Amino acid sequence: MNILVTGTNGQLGNHIRRYSTQSRHHYFCTDINELDITDCAAVEQFVRTKQIEAIVNCAAYVNVDQAEGDEETADKLNHVAVGHLAEIMAATGGLLVHISTDYVFGGNKNNTPCTEEEPTNPTGAYGLTKLAGEKAVERSGCRYIILRTSWLYSETGKNFCKTMLSLTATKPSIKVVFDQVGTPTYAGDLAKAIYTILEDGLHVGNEGIYNFSNEGVCSWYDFAKEIARQSNQHGCDIQPCHSSEFPSPVVRPNYSVLDKTKFKKTFGMAIPYWTDSLAVCLSNLGYRTSNICNG
Repeated sequence: MNILVTGTNGQLGNHIRRYSTQSRHHYFCTDINELDITDCAAVEQFVRTKQIEAIVNCAAYVNVDQAEGDEETADKLNHVAVGHLAEIMAATGGLLVHISTDYVFGGNKNNTPCTEEEPTNPTGAYGLTKLAGEKAVERSGCRYIILRTSWLYSETGKNFCKTMLSLTATKPSIKVVFDQVGTPTYAGDLAKAIYTILEDGLHVGNEGIYNFSNEGVCSWYDFAKEIARQSNQHGCDIQPCHSSEFPSPVVRPNYSVLDKTKFKKTFGMAIPYWTDSLAVCLSNLGYRTSNICNG
């Protein structure tokens, strides 16, 4: 199978590119410099020339705050371009694996994990454009797997984990919000899940929307504390605070824990606990972690 991966300079795409070297399939790993997914004609030509049978779309506009002032660009990348990818796969009979977000539930007042069937209620441009992208995929008639994920981090790019490593190493004290609760997701685990689905043909007959994050629940404050503990950076006083102390142009989900029951039953995969995956990431970054399994 010939597989196109978009956005491979990003966190998830980088990990998929690493897995692709082990595959029996042929991966074409691209980023905007090689293939701009907003250029429908270029994508269609690439798909037909390379005889692409599946697309893994890791490209997205992910700056949540900036999207509020640049919704047109966010919509072009998160919605319109995604719709074109889906239409191209529908025309060729291919599969689209598309990455979505817990932000589609942004306005819901949850106290239990979100299932795939829960009504969506995004609160800002990022969530709205990502949900519009999901709807475009569903309307296209292509074969698809949409994976909603949350709090993605990795060894590369800009993310919460790397920011906290920098701050706890250089600041005497920081404040981190405790009233936003979810689950960190290590990009390596999501990449492995996608790779396994494609490698083992698990997508056949299992098209649809699925939730995927690591197991467990925490606040951003808990996440920061665990990053500091495992990396043995104890010189920074990390204090909890309310979201209102960090004003933002968009209302973030206050509880967006994702229920992974459907994913695990369908694909038969175990999902690592979030602190264990954090230890893997920190080890890859060169930290001698002090991880103690909490679950």
